[in-house]
Amino acid sequence: MSKNNAPTSNSTNSQNAPNSQYDPNSQNSPNVQNAFLTEFDLYLLGEGNHWKSYEKLGAHFREVDGVAGVNFAVWAPNATAVSVIGEFNNWNGNANTMFKHIPTGFWEVFIPGIKEWATYKYLVRNGDLVFEKSDPVGFYAETPPYTASKVVNLDRFQWNDADWLEKRKNRNNDWLYQPMSIYEVHLGSWRRPGDNPNRWLTYHDIADQLVDYVKEMGYTHIELLPVAEHPLSASWGYQIVGYFAVTSRYGSPEDFMYLIDRCHQNEIGVIIDWVPAHFPRDGHGLRQFDGTALYEHADPKQGEHRDWGTLIFNYGRNEVRNFLVANAIFWLDKYHIDGLRVDAVASMLYLDYSRKSGDWIPNEFGGRENLKAIDFIKTLNEQIGIQYPNVLTIAEESTAWPGVSRPTYCGGLGFSMKWNMGWMNDTLRYMRHDPVHRKFHHDELTFSLIYAFHENFILPLSHDEVVHGKGSILDQVPGDLWQKFANARLLYSYMWTHPGKKLTFMGDELGQWNEWNFDESLQWHLLQWEPHQGLQRCIADLNKMYANEPALYENDFDGRGFEWIDCHNWEASTFAFIRKAREWPDFLVVLCNFTPVPRRMKLGVPIKCYYEEIFSSDSEFYGGSNTGNGPGIEATGECSHDRPASINAYFPPLGVSVLKPKLQ
Repeated sequence: MSKNNAPTSNSTNSQNAPNSQYDPNSQNSPNVQNAFLTEFDLYLLGEGNHWKSYEKLGAHFREVDGVAGVNFAVWAPNATAVSVIGEFNNWNGNANTMFKHIPTGFWEVFIPGIKEWATYKYLVRNGDLVFEKSDPVGFYAETPPYTASKVVNLDRFQWNDADWLEKRKNRNNDWLYQPMSIYEVHLGSWRRPGDNPNRWLTYHDIADQLVDYVKEMGYTHIELLPVAEHPLSASWGYQIVGYFAVTSRYGSPEDFMYLIDRCHQNEIGVIIDWVPAHFPRDGHGLRQFDGTALYEHADPKQGEHRDWGTLIFNYGRNEVRNFLVANAIFWLDKYHIDGLRVDAVASMLYLDYSRKSGDWIPNEFGGRENLKAIDFIKTLNEQIGIQYPNVLTIAEESTAWPGVSRPTYCGGLGFSMKWNMGWMNDTLRYMRHDPVHRKFHHDELTFSLIYAFHENFILPLSHDEVVHGKGSILDQVPGDLWQKFANARLLYSYMWTHPGKKLTFMGDELGQWNEWNFDESLQWHLLQWEPHQGLQRCIADLNKMYANEPALYENDFDGRGFEWIDCHNWEASTFAFIRKAREWPDFLVVLCNFTPVPRRMKLGVPIKCYYEEIFSSDSEFYGGSNTGNGPGIEATGECSHDRPASINAYFPPLGVSVLKPKLQ
């Protein structure tokens, strides 16, 4: 549970705040002539279908009768009074009371003269209870530990990514057949200023450094850990209070837009982690917003995440579902985001997720499926598909729920892709074994190909795999110094040649020794040593090969793109397979050796020709022993492995060799 003991604003005389209500049948209600929320807005909000509700809720600049000011609107149906308090009225709860739209429960007020960057909160009263709340649809906020919202204009930035957006719009889902190598980034710890390691880089600083680095390394996308406002840095952004506010830790909304714009101008897509599964209990946030369980469930058997100490959204409530769908669309609309990675989907799908018997409430059919959450997820993916075609939605879903990345009209959840948590767990478990024991765990690597094409998978080696005592990737693999780096290169080379899009966490490419710490910079100084330079070059070249070879990405989600040559040699812990592009004979032969013992074997291949070695993780350029099949192998007409030709192939120690046919 996140804690925030931040100083909050002081209101005066708040107990006497009046109860102003707007009855649509009465022309004498206060401010009725100035109402910003139309009857149609209120109808859509009540129905749960106002997908751009952020254009009306929150704080918006407008003019009324020629007078400039700001309109505030908030949902608090059970409040008896709501006021806007801020520096502009000395936090006086009587100065700017809001009027209530009956029966919808939305409150609003127009306040003249307010300027940009003004801080504000809502003073909410429910009977004798009076409390201050940040704006649920606020676009910016004070830097934690302070908690007030800020008035800001999001429509001033001059975007320069029209070509990128047009190209994305016209792709017609061809991302299925394109390379996707994602660099996962936590903005606060990717790099710190050299003169002050305790200070964060700004969005501008990050844009000017991160974009060049990602482009140099050959990644196609970055994925940012949550950038919405959160009170506790140690939550890494996953306990959000300001769902519509980009965190002020690193700068302003326009600064964040600059980062996205720079990425797009350099052909780099941007994915953000999005967290609709739960929210923290901080008093200035969504919890008990109007004195009642408004965004959450009242019953803790439905409304509390026991593991995380957080609260679960009430997905069955129209206004809550609307809040979340509109929030997703907001990031695509205002910040030009290319994809949402939806966190903790499994916890949303199951009512008994991480709960003991008797600590959960079945659905109306007696099952464990959260039908309201499932309906919300489908609505989310449908609306994004309608309004922003070819924007990706990616599920972090750790169970065998069927059809996560299948269209809703086919009975699926509608996500574009799903993290392959099974592949990640099996592969890391296998790699932790000493090579002499790996032959007894051969199936941990072959198993993933049984289900590899059931979903549109991303292979993730994310931040979750290098925290909480797990150690860095180098720490997790066995052996002496040389073997650790060879194992790391082997792991990544196997990953890049396995079907599925790719995701690695920042620092993996450097060969971090330390476990990731959200409060420290990556260990960039390690690049002064050759083994770390070699690992970084290896991953850069994997990205380059991946982008240049359609066989490695065009059929990621189609079983016709993969073919085993030999997956049965468990005694030697070797694997040989073929990756195929959509057009035959564009294919690659991949040889993997998970022991430090060099192997030479006869292997069947589809065509009698010369096979050029286009990559070897054992190259001396990466710190390897420089063994392999370079510059290539001539196949013979001798049959093997049920194929008309064969090669006498070398399997480098703890290495991967990739061969490409040279056709006349």
